[in-house]
Amino acid sequence: MIRLTLRSLRAEALRMLLSALAVVLGVAFVAGTMIFVDGMRTGAYERAGTFDRHTDLGVYSAGREVLPPALVDRVRAVDGVAAAAGELTNTAGIVGADGRPVLGFTMLVAIPTEDALRSYDVVAGRLPDRAGEVVLDAPTAAEQGFGLGAAVRIGATGGAARPYTLVGTVDVAGTARDVGGPFVGLVGPDALALTGERGYGRIMVAARPGADVAALTEKVRAVSGAEATVKSRQQILDEAVEDAVRNVDQFRMLLLIFVGVAIVVAGFVIANTFAIVLAQRTRRTALLRLIGATRGQVFRSTLLESAVLGLVASALGVLLGVALASGLRLLLSQLDVPVTGGLTVTGSTVLTGLLLGTGLTVCAALLPAWRGTRIAPVAALTDAAVQPSRGAGRVRLSIGAVVLAVGVAALAGAGSAGQLLLVAVGGVLTFFGIVLFGPVLVPALARVFGWPVRRVLGTIGELAVNNTVRNPRRVAATATALVIGIGLVSAFMVGARSTKDGIERSVDAQIGTDFVVTGIGQDLPAVLVGELASRPELGVVHEQRSTVVDDVEIRAAHPALVARTLSKVLTGDAERVGPGQVLVHSELARARGWQVGSPVTLRGKSFRVAAVVTDDSPDGEVPAGHVIDLSDQDFAALFPAQRGYLAEIDPAAGVSPERARDAITAVLGRYPTVNLMDQGAYKKMLTGTVDMLLAFVTALLGLAVVIALVGVANTLSLSVVERTRENAVLRAVGLTRGRMRAVLAVEAVLMALVGAVLGVGLGTGVSASTMALLDRLGGDFHVVLPFGQLALILGVAVLAALLASVLPARRALSRPVVEALADQ
Repeated sequence: MIRLTLRSLRAEALRMLLSALAVVLGVAFVAGTMIFVDGMRTGAYERAGTFDRHTDLGVYSAGREVLPPALVDRVRAVDGVAAAAGELTNTAGIVGADGRPVLGFTMLVAIPTEDALRSYDVVAGRLPDRAGEVVLDAPTAAEQGFGLGAAVRIGATGGAARPYTLVGTVDVAGTARDVGGPFVGLVGPDALALTGERGYGRIMVAARPGADVAALTEKVRAVSGAEATVKSRQQILDEAVEDAVRNVDQFRMLLLIFVGVAIVVAGFVIANTFAIVLAQRTRRTALLRLIGATRGQVFRSTLLESAVLGLVASALGVLLGVALASGLRLLLSQLDVPVTGGLTVTGSTVLTGLLLGTGLTVCAALLPAWRGTRIAPVAALTDAAVQPSRGAGRVRLSIGAVVLAVGVAALAGAGSAGQLLLVAVGGVLTFFGIVLFGPVLVPALARVFGWPVRRVLGTIGELAVNNTVRNPRRVAATATALVIGIGLVSAFMVGARSTKDGIERSVDAQIGTDFVVTGIGQDLPAVLVGELASRPELGVVHEQRSTVVDDVEIRAAHPALVARTLSKVLTGDAERVGPGQVLVHSELARARGWQVGSPVTLRGKSFRVAAVVTDDSPDGEVPAGHVIDLSDQDFAALFPAQRGYLAEIDPAAGVSPERARDAITAVLGRYPTVNLMDQGAYKKMLTGTVDMLLAFVTALLGLAVVIALVGVANTLSLSVVERTRENAVLRAVGLTRGRMRAVLAVEAVLMALVGAVLGVGLGTGVSASTMALLDRLGGDFHVVLPFGQLALILGVAVLAALLASVLPARRALSRPVVEALADQ
């Protein structure tokens, strides 16, 4: 029986090829993910302790306060300490050789001047030894053309850019300090002065040779005080590794979600393939039973066949996984995402891929194999072996209809109920409802979409539609595989477009000026807004600042801009906000008994209520409506240290936008940590992350869609084998080769189109439910359908289906008519 099974598998190798391709792609996704993540994990372990190679102890602040520079001197004076240095990590900006800020998130670090603590890999030159010296990462220095000895202007939140002498370049690639942008290293005092920080984030300590580290730890702890924590070298390295590996594990979990989708789709394709193949072997199976084969032998034979197929396909999938891992690495590098480590192929990865692919194939073949054992031996002697396909049972259809209805109801009610869980439950139930009710739903949709085809193509269209719906369970299983991938892709597309629209509406509501100046990864420099306001070409210059005091949000406001966020002025005049005059939001006014003219005391200074207003913007950390708006001058007087990350700017009266932009640019040339944008560019910056995420997700889910389209080609190819004699009869009575291709092309398009439409419908429903929920929770989100992108999904599905019909059509036409008529 084993030899018979292997011979059968060899004889039908081409028939099982597309099924094997689904397994290959599924296993490749799994193996590729594991290879890529294992490489990242290896790199994380190797580079986690890069900057602590010579650190024996570390002093850390127990709270949010920084460690004062004086503490560094006290630690350095402890007996047994060879060197001690404060370390600071912050953000900064570099003025490029062309006078413009260097793009990218720039990390600034205070580098020790003591040789005993230096752990950087120097590419050229040396590390900074004194004030006024700087090192850059080698790629940035090369891209900007900075040579050793060049003056490089560096800026941070503390003020305008200052010149520093470049004394060396370093390699930080793949480390915790590789954030995708430039790296700047200064000595400690320069780093503190540039950033405006009052102290260091930690103090690194190197012990003298032969010193008792345990005793030294206690001495350093006594000097540091109760508000500081002293950690050993092993603790520092363990925490560094834990942080690095945690990030890798989180990324792995994200990838495994998409892996799961691809595996589920592959399972649908494989199960459908075995169901079709075993149905076509009905007479052969019956003959085996007639000559003495038992049900158990037939069952085990089928499982052996599936195991061999799965093992071979899995081996090919592991090999393809290496290429996929390389592609994923390239994709992330194109998105400017730092990637550590190389590609690591381990024995566990290979074994997992082989076991998963083989197990998936065997599990997918279980139900079709069990059904195959129910064939009676007498079926070999009659035409009973050639039976019309059976529809789905009433119980399955009834359960499917109920599950589908409940899922749709959950999606519809999630927004009003304010429950995120309902969105997830509704999406899952709707999908399973489509699976269970598919034998009725999918053929019905195929008939609807086939109606215009019948009208246009006549008999050709009639044949194609009838072939599509003749086996409801088969076409439902094929279409359902497409629903998963396309449903998720369309859900992300609709969600991304809706989110971007919500962000753009928020910008329109909250930004009332032509230009916006934003901090790059940090707040605006303290003196920047003052310099901008002093320019005669500029009229409105407003820095968005806020703080929370006693559960009340206090915001800076400008009389010319304050009305843009207000939904209603209940009493008073909102434009009167100015020195000594504030706006109070209605909920806070009601709670405190305030009205127009009432005195309000803030930090010991008295103000008067100019107006009571309502505002639809989210309240964040404070109770709803507990907000006070102050003029810019009053806010700066009360909270001089409070900074904002965004400033709004309008040209002065009679000044053109071009002159205003030139004036702003002239000021910003000294501040590389800020960026100038108009409203359109600002919107694009805010929505850029959404676009990047959508591209990443679509690329990962694309493999699931490809596997599903392989299922369409597989189903069509096996159906051609099943209809060999039928197609020969059609050709004998005059159906041309071109029309035969058209029949199969329309059949493939109908299967793909139904699956794509159901997937788009499911994805749109999930996104609509999510947007309704977010809108209820306080955002300004509504469903916006990206018709162009959704139409592109349907177009790609149709085009792929047409391509999928080429090989089955070639097979259908390859055999002579007489030979095909004699097929049994």
